[in-house]
Amino acid sequence: MKIFENIINHKIGNITSTELLKYSKQFKVAISDEEAVKLANHLNGKKVNIFNPADRSQLIREISKITSPATAKEVNELFNLFAK
Repeated sequence: MKIFENIINHKIGNITSTELLKYSKQFKVAISDEEAVKLANHLNGKKVNIFNPADRSQLIREISKITSPATAKEVNELFNLFAK
């Protein structure tokens, strides 16, 4: 399972705004084009481990500041699905 964790974490750290918008539609998380660009810029090059509760919590707080608390909550629910 560690390989899948590495793949997912790597993808998050290298995601583009286009990919974010695609995934937001797929998982029904509302984000604007501007928010997608800001999030992608924030995440690019960042070492993220959504499987670590402390790291995931910190990332959700950062997402909340960039988007909205409601969007961050939806993203957290998605991360929880991946982390199971």
